[in-house]
Amino acid sequence: MDIALKLDPDEADVRAVRDGLIAFNRKASGREAGWQPFAVHLNDPTSGEAVGGITGFTTFDWVFVELFHIPEHLRGQGHGRALMAKVEAFGRERGCIGIWLDTFSFQARPFYEKLGFSVFGTLEDHPIGGRRYFMSKRLDAANALENDNG
Repeated sequence: MDIALKLDPDEADVRAVRDGLIAFNRKASGREAGWQPFAVHLNDPTSGEAVGGITGFTTFDWVFVELFHIPEHLRGQGHGRALMAKVEAFGRERGCIGIWLDTFSFQARPFYEKLGFSVFGTLEDHPIGGRRYFMSKRLDAANALENDNG
């Protein structure tokens, strides 16, 4: 067998790995993973164009927030909280029990903590001198965003 590094994989390259992993997981777990990608966009009210938002997927009863971005000039106006509320609602609709994500020390850990997330792991020196935090929040917990009065 040959081993090759491809820096610009196409869909077929990704599918070769993903489909094999999905088949293995199905056999090992005895059920479907329920993998569902999603995007929640923050749209400009004039143009209708997406200017930010969240992407991720659901699998095995959890929502994973992969990417989350709001332009700097739109921060602090409640858009992040509204986007996360939409993700939580989507997760509940899919029967998910929690959300997990990661964030760097120079990004949004305090924001996520205000929404009820807690750190379950830390990767030191990623990037060097910083940290990467892995955070989760149970959707079945009393502090769920849509039930939060604060």
